[in-house]
Amino acid sequence: MTAPQAPAPSEEAPNEQPLPHYPFSTRGDRLAPELTELRGRCPVARVSTNSGDEAWLVTGYELTQRVMRDRAFARSVLAEADSPGQDAPILAPELLDAMNHLQKAGLRDEVLKALGRNQPELPADWVETVTREGLDAMVREGGTGDLQRHFAEWVAGQCMCRLLGLPFEDHTWLAVRADLDLTMVTPSHEELARNWEEIRVYMHEHMSARRPGEPRGLADRLADLNAEHQGLTDEQLSNIVSVLFVSGYEDFASFLGVAAFNLLQKPDVMDAVRARPETMPQCVEELLRCSVVLGNAIPRFVTRDAELGSAQVKEGEMILLSLDAVNFDPAAFSDPENFDPTRSPNPHLRFGYGRHHCPGAHLVRRQSDVAFRVLLDRLPGIRLAVPPAEVPWHPNRMAIMPAGIPVTW
Repeated sequence: MTAPQAPAPSEEAPNEQPLPHYPFSTRGDRLAPELTELRGRCPVARVSTNSGDEAWLVTGYELTQRVMRDRAFARSVLAEADSPGQDAPILAPELLDAMNHLQKAGLRDEVLKALGRNQPELPADWVETVTREGLDAMVREGGTGDLQRHFAEWVAGQCMCRLLGLPFEDHTWLAVRADLDLTMVTPSHEELARNWEEIRVYMHEHMSARRPGEPRGLADRLADLNAEHQGLTDEQLSNIVSVLFVSGYEDFASFLGVAAFNLLQKPDVMDAVRARPETMPQCVEELLRCSVVLGNAIPRFVTRDAELGSAQVKEGEMILLSLDAVNFDPAAFSDPENFDPTRSPNPHLRFGYGRHHCPGAHLVRRQSDVAFRVLLDRLPGIRLAVPPAEVPWHPNRMAIMPAGIPVTW
């Protein structure tokens, strides 16, 4: 499988070298060597993107922290019509800035409560049960199993459908459209817009069919609250609920798949954690650090001229943060290429930093802990059925995902 190709170059000055085209790879079996090279040589580097625009790619840990805490770099202007982009155009401002729209509408606290430490819709015993159901189905099929389908995508789909109150029997239909939405380069803009409208209409019809005061999940609770205050239009709310599903499902399925692929290559770590399951949360943190899951990068825009490392960045320019590269920065992590499930402290930036912290962090941490404990307990002899280099990867995904993880036990 090949990474996205650079668009045809425009006219350039004589002897001027074309900019490196980002992303360099959409495989999750290793960090792209170009990222390692840039981090050591030029941690703020000019690159071209899939949209044909230019951006500054940041691969250094401290510089990334600076961008995430400094108000000279913002996210909200990404949806403006004349802003540079990474991939397809943004269809609506609330798609890229959902939490700010929820906050202005008085709905943000409801989302944070659902995604917080307690996660009332996702009790640990329920997550354990559905994880076992997926693995049991894989075992019943016999032969070589697919851990991506029966573990990563199964657990992520179950969790996001229950959280939002969506019928799980619709998860395959939803997942196909979520996959397309987060595919770079290949679909046309028109195809992406049609695909997104199908998801949005589905969410709108689901919330329209609710019984007020009898919520089936987070989507209905947001709709009930919004009906009182009308902080969002129906279209905005259905767009935001669609974002919650697509980003939540894709990011979680991506991480569970890539992390499982990594863990299966470390039988000594699996044995150690199986013997002491209380150490699984720390192991999950190291999996979060070293799993290569970003097919693109975290975007920010320069709101005023500033100095960033050795670069002079100008208002309106785009900054791309490679959190995968940052989490291997030797300036922040001793022996970063080594997988150390006891690493402490482990200040990875997988979920961002400071005020730019992913609201789904607690969900991923907590449910990954449960799911991986069940995996190691239910299938103590599990191992890859093919050499790691033969595990297939979906091309051009924003959330890197194996196309399958062949396993035996």
